[in-house]
Amino acid sequence: MSFLNNFLKVGNNTYVQFVKYFFASGMALFVDFSLLFILTDFVGVYYILSATISFIAGLITAYILSKKFIFAKSSISNTKAEFLVFAAIGIAGLIINNLMLWTLTDKLGFYYMYSKFFTAFVTYLWNFFARKYIIFN
Repeated sequence: MSFLNNFLKVGNNTYVQFVKYFFASGMALFVDFSLLFILTDFVGVYYILSATISFIAGLITAYILSKKFIFAKSSISNTKAEFLVFAAIGIAGLIINNLMLWTLTDKLGFYYMYSKFFTAFVTYLWNFFARKYIIFN
């Protein structure tokens, strides 16, 4: 139980943060993928627009989990400013996400959900390291 308590405690160990961010990102990714699939396949929204909406929902999920469970302190004292920087990093991730998704799907012919799996990995790395060293350092 001590390991679990230590793991759940918010701290500054980069390795622990990376692992915890992996789980938090998994939850955000579940929100992202689910909403992408529902909006595209059931509602009929164009996949790039669906990807944008679902990415934003995942971004909000990641922010809440990052604040509560992963990063102990922020280099930005104003919560609104912190979220704006968090969102700006997320928007850069969204641009990476949508460009890669479009390239893999429209140009290379992959099914959009397969493309999303690959783009999710790349944006995960971007988001973690950018947030870790720009906001929560």
